[in-house]
Amino acid sequence: MHGGTTCGGVMIYRARGFAREPRRYTGCPIYIASSRAARASPRRTDKKLAEHDLKKLRIDRAPVTARRRRNWTGYGVAALVLVGALVAGLRFASPRTVQTTSVVSAYPSQSYTLLNATGYVVPQRKAAVASKAQGRLEWLGVLEGTRVKKDEVIARLESADVEASLAQAKAQVKVAQANLALQVAELKNAELNLRRSAVLVPGGAMPATQYDADLARYDKAKASIDNSRAAIVSAQANAQAAQVAVDQTVIRAPFNGVVIEKHANVGDNITPFSQASDSKGAVVTIADMDTLEVEADVAEANIAKIAVDAPCEIQLDALPELRLAGRVSRIVPTVDRSKATVLVKVRFVDRDARVLPDMSAKIAFLSKPVPPQDRRPVVAAQPAAVVQRDGRIVVFVIKDETVHQVPVTTGAKLGDLIALDGVHAGDLLVRAPDAQLKDGAKVNVAKP
Repeated sequence: MHGGTTCGGVMIYRARGFAREPRRYTGCPIYIASSRAARASPRRTDKKLAEHDLKKLRIDRAPVTARRRRNWTGYGVAALVLVGALVAGLRFASPRTVQTTSVVSAYPSQSYTLLNATGYVVPQRKAAVASKAQGRLEWLGVLEGTRVKKDEVIARLESADVEASLAQAKAQVKVAQANLALQVAELKNAELNLRRSAVLVPGGAMPATQYDADLARYDKAKASIDNSRAAIVSAQANAQAAQVAVDQTVIRAPFNGVVIEKHANVGDNITPFSQASDSKGAVVTIADMDTLEVEADVAEANIAKIAVDAPCEIQLDALPELRLAGRVSRIVPTVDRSKATVLVKVRFVDRDARVLPDMSAKIAFLSKPVPPQDRRPVVAAQPAAVVQRDGRIVVFVIKDETVHQVPVTTGAKLGDLIALDGVHAGDLLVRAPDAQLKDGAKVNVAKP
């Protein structure tokens, strides 16, 4: 290349032997002609032609600068839009982590609760039924759960030996009665002889010694009658004892109740008060279900909150949907020093056949009785889950990692909870949702 000129701060070179098309350098169109072509062409002296060539070499700065500014402005706006869309997309694509709370089924009685305690259902009348007699169990007529009435026969022991003793005792009674009859006859005979002697002796028809003999015989017969009567009483007592022995082989229910435990089977040897491994002391255990009470240990620091006949609400762990009314029946006047507790017994006002001994129970000691309308459960949740959106009271329900805005109606406060209408027990709610949380947003549930 040979020679060049400066145009707009850029050196423009002339190429030898060929001509190049105009290029843009710093926005200027420049026509480059080779020096050889310039020497071969005739010199133009026409002034208009020269001006025309100079116009081609003039730099038109204004239009190019305006276009460049418009291009940069468009690029900037597009970049801002792209960055905003990217940020919004990232925020929408990244689920938020939220704290949660559950909708529960609560009871209005919670607002009346002064104190809670746990305990067990205990029958106040329970008996391990056995026999005073010793023998082998011959018959058992009950099983666990059998309802029995007072004096109902529930089991029998083998009784052949005691029944034989009873028969013998009854026979002895008959012997004694026969002896008495004989002695009565002898007494009558002695009495006749004595009367005869009493008539004949004064007239001399009978010696006086005969009268004395008849009198002695009469007294003896009279004494024999007293002895025979005593023998009868003794024989009857023996017969009664034998009857008791027979009766003791028959085991009866001591009161109305339910068999809650069976200790022996047919063929077992029943020996009351025995500790032998091959013998049984009791046959069955019977409980009076009408005397069921809940026994609970209450800390001595809280015993002042409880009074006899105070209202209570009983909830059984085995029947969580069941709420039964109760009353404090007794406060045992002794403190367990090892646990610093006082035993409190609560009787059932409402009874249910499903309540069984030894069931675990929760007791709520109340400030006042629960009205019937407040014994039904209501749906409730923590107040922090309830917020306002667009003038409406709503909660955010989480389902499949997505929140759904649900309008609700609030009710009465139930302790630390508030009653809600519009959700269901078991629903998972966002606790304390902020203003940025929207309906349909994806969330992650925080681990507890």
